Formats: sequence, structure tokens, C-alpha cells
Amino acid sequence: MSAQYQVTGDSAASISASIEEGVRRGDWVFGAALPSVRVLAEDLHVSPATVSKAYQELRQRGVVETEGRRGTRIRSRPPVAGPRSAMRLPVPADVLDLSSGEPDIRLLPPLDRALRAVAETNGPPQGYASAAAMPELIEAARPRLVAGGIPAAEAEITVTSGTLDAIERLLTAHLRPGDAVAVEDPGWANLLDLLAALGLRPLPVTVDQQGPDPSAMAGALQAGARAAVVTVRAQNPTGAAVSEARAAALRVLFGGHPGVLVIEDDHAAELAEHSPHVIGPVTGAWALTRSASKPFGPDLRIAVLAGDEATIARVVGRMRIGSGWVSTVLQRMLLHLWRDDEITSAISEAAQTYGRRRRALLEALRARGVPAEGDTGINVWVPVPDETRTVGLLRDAGYAVAPGSLFRVATPPGVRISIGPLLEEEIPALADAVATAVRPPSLYTPTR
Repeated sequence: MSAQYQVTGDSAASISASIEEGVRRGDWVFGAALPSVRVLAEDLHVSPATVSKAYQELRQRGVVETEGRRGTRIRSRPPVAGPRSAMRLPVPADVLDLSSGEPDIRLLPPLDRALRAVAETNGPPQGYASAAAMPELIEAARPRLVAGGIPAAEAEITVTSGTLDAIERLLTAHLRPGDAVAVEDPGWANLLDLLAALGLRPLPVTVDQQGPDPSAMAGALQAGARAAVVTVRAQNPTGAAVSEARAAALRVLFGGHPGVLVIEDDHAAELAEHSPHVIGPVTGAWALTRSASKPFGPDLRIAVLAGDEATIARVVGRMRIGSGWVSTVLQRMLLHLWRDDEITSAISEAAQTYGRRRRALLEALRARGVPAEGDTGINVWVPVPDETRTVGLLRDAGYAVAPGSLFRVATPPGVRISIGPLLEEEIPALADAVATAVRPPSLYTPTR
């Protein structure tokens, strides 16, 4: 617990409110451990049952998580607005940040030309009645999806404000608090935090480089999963891509569970080097989301969402009673970027650059006896015996990496290394540092 912050309260509601206030103020950083139920009960002179109920309320709202012997801790992204500095450890100026998972800003296409084109051709201002998914964007998206192997010829298509927005709308349109969702393990940290905020239960499904393990997925479905989220390629954090054979196996598996909502995430889109192998549509409810944020920049908050008629209708309907629509300015920008041959070439070159960096890092690590994974995307996953030690030693060596605890539910420890800002000439030194950090120095001799 923070030395500057003391939990107060004499009821479950006031205790949980006090802890939430500490999160808002930044006195609790992500991963910070809360006092044990017994210790806090003694400090506040209340019963352990009262503290236990307060912690339960915070868990149900996704503010905290309980991890067995590690106790109760603040989640990585609790649904409580607070200082941005409290959400992740600061990275010193002399440390190379390989922890964020963001694309390399040096490889993002310039948006100034698209902005000017939109300003010149945007037409009259849009009113509430006419604002929606633009038909011309939808018709441009359809052949792009089909060309990539996505069964979108007859699908309904709309747009959302990014991948996580699409997934949230899909889940809330089909599920209720307490329902279970099959998720990849390790998997996308933001998705795990979203499930916690929505009161949904994650059922972990192990992942290898071909995608979710069918036997583990079968176990999750038998345990009552009402939805499953599968990353098609560039899986975060492992870089896995669903293979053709794995997609076929999962297709058969989901075919026996027609009531399950299958959500497929193709967030890397044009930056992924492998063609996607899609599972659906095979159940009664299916959707695939493809974001523009990775190839065109995180600030372009827009994703194409394809799926069956009923599923997409639910998403559009819920948008109408909420945010309404995705800005037509953003939609026109994306349409212009798709039609720009120079931008298309720049995205292709960026994908090749990421591929070279990722493969070079994997080869360098394996040459030093360090197992690592990352067949697609901008992340490399390195299994480690001790995450805290590895992260600390790498930071001391000048590299910030993400601890695997952010992405794991039940799988063994690891760290995620994002290759976004990593230059190829920096890879040998990084590989040496990783090899030193994951093993005792007496067992490692640099290869250089």
C-alpha cells in the first residue's frame, strides 16, 4: 500500500470507494498489492467479511484482480480515470522502450495529404440523421476483406472506433455479467481488463504458434463459454497466426456449439505478413474486426467490423443509442488512405521492415539459447523463469519490456518485447542483454 495513502471506511461501500479514490489520485499504481483481508479489517476495525465484500465489489467492476498467493492487486487498466503516469511504470529517457506494443512512428504513413483531401472533398456538414457508416467505405472494405480470405462477400459490414470498441459492443450485445468468455492465454491485456470491467469471466485457452489449442478451446466451451475471442494473426503477445489446419480444426469444434459468439480479431491487418485463416462463420453469431490503428497509426481510431446480419444489427443499434457513429471525417480519411498507391506501398514496406526486425531478434535470441516466439506482428514473446528479475535486469541494461503478468491468466511466466522502435543494428546488444537476464551470468557467454 502506498505510504501516502491510507484506506478508510467502515462499510464495504465506503472501503471500496476509498480504494477507488486512491486509484484516481494515482496513489495506487497498476500491480500494487492491497492489504490482505485480515490486515485491512484489523486496521479499520471492521469484520473480515466487510473487507472481503469491498474487494469483491472492486473485482466485479474490474478495478482489482485476485491472483492466489499474490493476493489482491490493482489491474493494469482499471476502469477508473486517474493520472496516466499511474497506469504504467515510467520509462527513463536513457532506456529504449520496447514495452508499449505500439508501431514505429517512423514507419507510419503521413496523414497530411489525406487530411487535405478530406477537407477539400468532405462536402456539406453531416447531420444526425445522415451520419452512419459510409456506403462507399463499406463497399471499398468488402473486396479488401474478400481478397484477404475473409468471407465478407455476403456479410454485413459496419465501422467502430477501433478493435476494443468493436469487441466491447459485441460482448455487451450478446452476453450478460457473469457469463464466461474463452480467451487466449497469454492474450491481449486490454481484452482481459475489458472482460473484468464488464463483469465477464475469462476462461483461458492456451496458444501455440498455430493459434488457440483445440483441446483447450474444447475445455472452455464445455465449461460454459458463451463467446470466444480469437486473434487471426499477429497475436498479442506471442505473434501467433492461426494456421489453415488449426482454423479447420476450430471450425469443426465450434460447429458443435452453434450458440457461441465467435469474435475474430485481425488487428494487424496490412502489417501482417501471413494471409489470414478465418474460422467463421460457423456458429449462429460471428464477427471479424480489422483495425486501421496498427498500419495507419493509433490516432486513426476506426475498425471495419464484418459479421452476420443479426450480430452487426445489434452493434449498430447499440451505437445509435450511445456514441451514434464513427466520425465521417475519419471514415473519409481511411477511404482516401486505402486509395493512395504511395500509402499502400509505404505500408507494405513497413510490414517488411517489421518482419526483418522480428526474424532477426528471434534468430539472435535462439543463437544464444533463448527460446522465443513471434511468427507475425510486432511482438516477441520470451518465456522466462522470473518476470520481475528479467524486467529489472533489462531495465538496468537500458531496455524496458512488458512483464508477462499483464497478459497471462494461467500460463507460465514470460516477457513481451515490442520491436516497433527497435533498429536492426540494435538487436545483437538486446539479445545479449536478454540472454543475461533470463539466465545466471555463469551460464552465458556472449556470442559476439
